[in-house]
Amino acid sequence: MIAIYYLLMLLLGFAWYKLGQNLLRKGYRDENDQRTEGFVGPVGFVVTAGVACYLLFALLRALVRGEVPCVGKGCKMQVYTLAAHAGEYWGNMFFLAWVVLALGYALYVTLRIWFRV
Repeated sequence: MIAIYYLLMLLLGFAWYKLGQNLLRKGYRDENDQRTEGFVGPVGFVVTAGVACYLLFALLRALVRGEVPCVGKGCKMQVYTLAAHAGEYWGNMFFLAWVVLALGYALYVTLRIWFRV
């Protein structure tokens, strides 16, 4: 079951990458003569950047301290430590890293589209 979760996360990451590459490959206008837009608009960019920075800080903090708060609804403020709950710790670290990379890639694609030459 765990292998299916990680496989689905990797497939979702690959699909996210391909979507970004398709947006970058488009010109200034699409087939309907509409302007090519990035993943997010200006306000969404600021919000996404803030969330990505917060999650990156949480990821780096968890690496340094060796403990990560549980990510999800059913956790009830649980904290997983590397010494006591190694599987859950690395599972949450993988999820945090995946989200930070996905949001960072969305910001990268949006900036590349905005500042085309």
